[in-house]
Amino acid sequence: MTNVGEQVMCLIAYHLFFTIFVWSYWKTIFTLPMHPSKEFHLTYADKELLEREPRGETHQEVLKRAAKDLPIYTRTMSGAIRYCDRCQLIKPDRCHHCSACDKCILKMDHHCPWVNNCVGFSNYKFFLLFLAYSLLYCLFIAATDLQYFIKFWTNGLSDTQAKFHIMFLFFAAAMFSISLSSLFGYHCWLVSKNKSTLEAFRAPIFRHGTDKNGFSLGFSKNLRQVFGDEKKYWLLPVFSSLGDGCSFPTCLVTQDLEQASTPSGLTSSNKNENHHFPAKPLRDSQSHLLTDPHSWTETNASIEKNKLGMSNPALTMENET
Repeated sequence: MTNVGEQVMCLIAYHLFFTIFVWSYWKTIFTLPMHPSKEFHLTYADKELLEREPRGETHQEVLKRAAKDLPIYTRTMSGAIRYCDRCQLIKPDRCHHCSACDKCILKMDHHCPWVNNCVGFSNYKFFLLFLAYSLLYCLFIAATDLQYFIKFWTNGLSDTQAKFHIMFLFFAAAMFSISLSSLFGYHCWLVSKNKSTLEAFRAPIFRHGTDKNGFSLGFSKNLRQVFGDEKKYWLLPVFSSLGDGCSFPTCLVTQDLEQASTPSGLTSSNKNENHHFPAKPLRDSQSHLLTDPHSWTETNASIEKNKLGMSNPALTMENET
C-alpha cells in the first residue's frame, strides 16, 4: 500500500474499529449484573416459616402469599413458583441463579468466561455490540492483510521475518472472524425471537404449560426491548434497553387466575393501589411495548382454550439453585 490517502483511511478505520471494540468489551466486563429488587425478597417472618416448617402446604402458602402481587408468570416444571434457596427470594421471570457468581441474575443469558462476567439484562446489549465490533475488527484486519498474504504465497514479498507475521496475522483474524460470525449470528437470532441462551435450551414454563415463544412480541418489538426506542443509541455501548429486568411483557393472553384473584370486599384497584408492577398480566401490561390497541384482539375460542390450560392444581414448592 503505497498511496498516502489509502494509508490514512486504513489508519483511521483501524483505530475507529479498535476504539469501539475496546469500549464495548470494557462495558461488557465491568457492568455489574442486576439482581432482583427488594420486592422479590421474602420478609424475615416468611424466611423463618420456610426454615422452621417442614416442606409442604406451609411452604406453598408462604410463597403464594408473597408472590400474589408480583408480576411472575413463569413456573417450574412441576408448576411451582420459582424460588431460590440460596438467595432466599422469589425469582422474577427470566431470572436464574448463576453458580459462578452465586447470585440470581436478571434475564440471565449465560456466564461468559471470556469477559469473566454474567451476561444478563444490564449488559446484554454491550455483549452483542462487543461481538459485532470484534467481528468487524477481525474482518478489517483480514481484508487489509489479504493482499500481502497472497504475495506471501506467490513469493512477492521480500525474504524477511515480517512475512511470517503477515501469515500469522491473517490466519488469526480469519479464524476469529469465522467463530465470531457464528456466535454473533446465533445471538442475532436470539434477539429476533426474544430468547436468552438458557431459554433456547429450555423453554420457559407458564401456568398453562411450556411456551418457547412466550416472550416474543414480534421482530421490531423484540429488537427494541434490547436496544431501546432511540435508534441513535443502538450502535453505541450505552445502556438503552427497555424495562426494569424484573417484569417482561409476553405474547400470551391468558390471565393468571391466582394473580388475578381479589380478596372479598376489595376491588382490584384498591388491591394494587400502592403496587409498582402492572396488576394485569401479559397483554394487559402497561409496558409501552404493548400500547398498540389493534394488536390485542382476542377471540372467545382462544380465551376458552387458555382457560382449559390454566386448570393447573395449586402450586407446589420446588427448590431451584
